[in-house]
Amino acid sequence: MNLLAKNVAICFSAKVIILTPSRGVSSIGSYTAIAEVGASLLKLLREQLSPDPIARPDLIGLASPADKGDLSLSLYLVGVRESGDARRNAMQAQGGQLRYPPLALDLTYLVTAHSAAEPLARTLDEHLMLGKVMQTLYDNAVLRAPYLEGSLAMSGEELRITAENMDTDQLVRLWQFGDLPYKLSLVYRVGPILLESTRVKPGPRVVERRITLRDIGEGEPR
Repeated sequence: MNLLAKNVAICFSAKVIILTPSRGVSSIGSYTAIAEVGASLLKLLREQLSPDPIARPDLIGLASPADKGDLSLSLYLVGVRESGDARRNAMQAQGGQLRYPPLALDLTYLVTAHSAAEPLARTLDEHLMLGKVMQTLYDNAVLRAPYLEGSLAMSGEELRITAENMDTDQLVRLWQFGDLPYKLSLVYRVGPILLESTRVKPGPRVVERRITLRDIGEGEPR
């Protein structure tokens, strides 16, 4: 019995390995993602609409129609809402910690054309600009590199651009700019974007046991 116990003690070994998930590159955007969506849309529209029908890229910008300055085309963020379709409930494993799920958001933009042409040509000019916007956003309904900016570009995520079908009454209610008369505008939903949570908690350790049994006098384990 003592000899058997001795043989087993000699031939039995155990190895315990502590595993932690690799940190890697997060696929979630930072708190800057809302601003980066606007910058990404500007990058796309400035490239596709300049010099025709808009002479210079800097004439396309993020602004309220009531505060557009010299812009020929304004994009205005009029709504931010949580995206139920893209909501994630699973915790994210990062470097031995568990991070709470990200916040999924959809953004709504009002796109308005502002022509500096003479009154008789102004409406036609604005219709040309809006037509080009619709064509561009239709052709880029899934926005990806090289147009994504900042953390959106690093995440490998995609943005979906969807035209919101609103009737005239809905558009007029959306137009809340004091005494500024209503102008024909387009409404687009962009998203989802995922804002990384800052809340974390310790994650469980993963333990892997490896056991090798070797008979005395034999060279290979079995």
